[in-house]
Amino acid sequence: MSRPVDVTAAFTPLDGEFFRVKLALDIAIEQVVQEPGCIQYEITDAQEDRITLTEQWESTELLDAHLRGAAVQDLGESLSALLAKPAEVVRSDQQP
Repeated sequence: MSRPVDVTAAFTPLDGEFFRVKLALDIAIEQVVQEPGCIQYEITDAQEDRITLTEQWESTELLDAHLRGAAVQDLGESLSALLAKPAEVVRSDQQP
């Protein structure tokens, strides 16, 4: 069995889109915290130019299942026209 996986995702809203990006993340958080294996899924920093989401999952397998799930797909669609660049995601299980 794998160890817990830490994830940090940073979102860069387009100018004037901070509140819409934060709302989309808040909606996703309500769904994701109920998913199997979710230990932590919360906004840990929110500035006008960057929002940081911190996650922790029980295992790589449960994180991967989350990434294939409806909440992530819905969030991606919601954010597609609101971000200045793709989210920057760092996973502890994929670092050298």
